Amino acid sequence: MPQRCNTLFIVNKAGGLIYTRHFSKENQLNVNDCLRLASTFHSMHAIAGRLTPAGAPSGIETVEADTFRLQCFQTPTGIKFIMLAEPMVSNLDNLLRQIYSLYSDFVLKNPFYVS
Repeated sequence: MPQRCNTLFIVNKAGGLIYTRHFSKENQLNVNDCLRLASTFHSMHAIAGRLTPAGAPSGIETVEADTFRLQCFQTPTGIKFIMLAEPMVSNLDNLLRQIYSLYSDFVLKNPFYVS
């Protein structure tokens, strides 16, 4: 995990937060803030996908600000992997694809997994 990645969120197709992991001890979000951030981003992603003028709707992939960077990777099944990191971190899309690869390898082979 790159040094400046703060939080990973996994959001299901309906917008529910199914996993969160903090990688930094400083500036940790509490559970309510994590739920609020995940559901708000899911709604914004869906609205942006419907407003796309041409081509396949994709929604929001990156949000960059002075103090953070939020990167989203949406799988074909609708699960979103969202990484909250510091602005100087690059190549988050590849990192999220690797996390998805590990997720699909582990979780989808688990006979007790319920989506």
